[in-house]
Parts: sequence; C-alpha cells; structure tokens
Amino acid sequence: MAFQKDFVWGVSTSAYQIEGAWNEDGKGLSVWDVFTHEPKHIKDNSTGDVACDHYHRFREDVKLMKEMGIRAYRLSICWSRIFPNGVDEINEKGVKFYSDLFDLLLENGIEPYVTLFHWDYPYELQKKGGWLNDDSIQWFADYAAKVVELYSDRVKNFITFNEPQCFVGLGYYTGLDAPGLKVSRKEILQICHNVLKAHGAAVIAMRANAKQPIKIGYAPTGSSLYPKTESPEDIAATRKAFFACPPLNNGNFLWSISWWCDPVFLGRYPEDGLEMYKECLPEITEEDMKLISQPIDFYGQNVYNGKEVMAGEDGEPVFVPRKPGFPKTAIQWPVTPEALRWGPRFLYERYGVPIYITENGMSCHDTVSLDGKVHDPNRIDFLHRYLLELEKATDDGVPVDGYFHWSLMDNFEWICGYADRFGLVYVDFETQERILKDSAYWYKEWIEAH
Repeated sequence: MAFQKDFVWGVSTSAYQIEGAWNEDGKGLSVWDVFTHEPKHIKDNSTGDVACDHYHRFREDVKLMKEMGIRAYRLSICWSRIFPNGVDEINEKGVKFYSDLFDLLLENGIEPYVTLFHWDYPYELQKKGGWLNDDSIQWFADYAAKVVELYSDRVKNFITFNEPQCFVGLGYYTGLDAPGLKVSRKEILQICHNVLKAHGAAVIAMRANAKQPIKIGYAPTGSSLYPKTESPEDIAATRKAFFACPPLNNGNFLWSISWWCDPVFLGRYPEDGLEMYKECLPEITEEDMKLISQPIDFYGQNVYNGKEVMAGEDGEPVFVPRKPGFPKTAIQWPVTPEALRWGPRFLYERYGVPIYITENGMSCHDTVSLDGKVHDPNRIDFLHRYLLELEKATDDGVPVDGYFHWSLMDNFEWICGYADRFGLVYVDFETQERILKDSAYWYKEWIEAH
C-alpha cells in the first residue's frame, strides 16, 4: 500500500519558538514573554525575544522550504500578535504579517496548516484567570472566528490546540512551563474541561466564519506504546495501556490520551478517569459534551517516542524495561521507531478519523563542520527508521494523510532554551545564518521518492 499519492509531506514550527519580535508592531505580551523574563525558568537563561527572527526573515525561510521541496508548512499564530489584549482590538500589523506569509507560501507551492494555539496565551487574559476563567471558552472561540474570517480565503486546514497535555499539565500543574502555576487537582480538571469546551466552541465559530470549505483538526500528544510482539495478547495489553487514565496523584496524569481525546471524538470522558477523578471533577453536562464533540476532520498526533508493553501472565499490561544503553537523542528521549506504527493504528481503531503526524523529530548535537556544512547522520537514521514504521501503519490500513517533521529549523526549545536542536535547518542564533543540514537534503530526496 505504502504512502498515498497525495500524502502531505511537511515541516512544523510554532510562533513563540521562531518569530521573535516579542514587543514590536503592536504585539501584546504572551505568558511566555513574561515567563522567560523571570529568573531561573529557562535552563540557559535565554528568551524567545529574537529566537530565529522569523518575523523579519520569513521570506528567507520560505525560500529555504522551497529549496527543500517542502509541500506543507504547519505553523502557529501568536494570539497576542492578532489581539494584543487577547480580545477586542485588532492589531493590523500582526494581521498583515501572517497574510503576507500565507501569500508567499502559496506562491511557492507550500500549503499552510495553521495551529491556533501553541502555548503562547495572551498575558492580559492570563491576568483575568486564563483557562481557569469560564470566559476563556468564548475568548478562544472569538479569536478562532477572527483568524478564519481573515485567512480562510487562502488557508484550508486549521488545528485548534497543540498538545493540551503540555500547556495545561506543565503550565498549570507542575509549573515547569508558562505561566508557571501549580493549581489544585480540582482546578486542573476544571481547566481541562474549559480547554475542551473552548475547542468545541472554536470549531463551531470556525465553520460559521469560513470563506470556503475548511478542514479542522486537533493535535494532542502522549507516549505511543507499542507491543513487544505481534501476538494478540501483547497487542491487546498495549492497547489497554495506551488508553488508560493514570491516577490523579501522579504528576503525569495529564499525559492521558483518552482523557483529552475521548470527549472530542467519542462525546464522553473515559470511565476509568471518571471513577479515579470523581472527587475533583467539575460539573459536566450533556450540553458540555455535545459542545466538545463537534465533528472534526482529522486527528493530529505528535509522536516522538514510546514504551514497549507486553501481556503479563494475567493478560494485564506490563511495561518492558529498556535495555542498558538503549538509544537516546541529545535531549535524552528514547529512540523508538515502532511508536510511529502502533500509535496511529491504535488511534484510528478507537477514533476512526484520518491521522496526521503533526510533529516528529529528534534533537542532535549539531555543529558546523570544518567544511562549513552540518552533518547529522543520527537524524537521518532516526527519520528513516521512523518513516519506515509509519509506512507499516499505512500498510496496516491506517489512513495516515500527512507527516510534519519537527522542526523546520533550530529554535527556542521552551525551558531548554537554545540547548537542543531539532531543526532540518541549522540556525546560528548570534548571526541568524541558516544552513541546510544533511537531513534537509535527505528529507527532500525522501519526499521526491514518495
């Protein structure tokens, strides 16, 4: 079967990680602007104030994408660049920036896929309670409506949220990410519910304001478990573990796939989560679930790694310990190509909508060699192994419609600052020089061959 002829081959970025221009041309503050200017949050004490300076250099970056043979570009819009206060007043210079970018992408044969929210919440709305404020549902829906009204004459594909597990769990529960809060268990579940309702409200608003037929997706994350063997027992145990809700007293409970996805695609929260979290649940009504489960067109999963699972003697899932010396990336994440076969398969079996891999990639110890080039054989090997497993998913009958490599270029990698490089394009953060890595040329050849 292999990849279909119209398979979408692309790259991903996010606004805060590459744009810079943090306080230019009328842009309002985001929680990440504030968070990175506070001491001790970022490992190298850096900020995204300049990042890759994409705001000023987007023409150069689109030219690089064209040179790489990229067919689609998944980017995010900075909410506070459009609405400096999060609501009401529009910033026309911010509107123009994205308009010019979309025009240039289309002129170069690159299809834009627009993520509405990739973690950079408007600071003015955060001061009003952020996602804990029930008004956040309408704030997000109004923002989504305006983005679609402005750009849907050219943009056909939109994604509501990127990795809610991260911006809620790390931003509000562990406090590691912006806005750096540690709220109660009851409050964190209220935030989850508000974010899911905001997703549904945004879908309605986007459909109502679209200037042409659009496709809407949702891009969560989670560890993509894979079975030790292809025995029915191991596959069943892995599937069970994949969708299980972790206990609420576990700081990682928000990494659940089912808690964030069952409401969207099945119209209900998972039973095991409802039972475990019952003492902390917000009020959940039938109207809420109808709102959250508005029909959408695709599931975008971010997949970097996974864990191996086998069936125990009782048939229950058992996590297989990693072997000594198990391969890892520069950011210390395990290399598990099988995740890109089994993750999409389990997701499609449960939710029944087409799958996009909206992020996948690795951090390497990239340097400019004496010959002036950036040789990254580890990334090429990683990409090759993972894409071969993704091809197996399509052979299994999973409708995988696209793959977006993370990332187009080295960027500000959240609390890791500039220490980790995920890009196909090397960026010198002092001079802003860009260099296509060997992996960029390899990916170009892969796209041409597929």
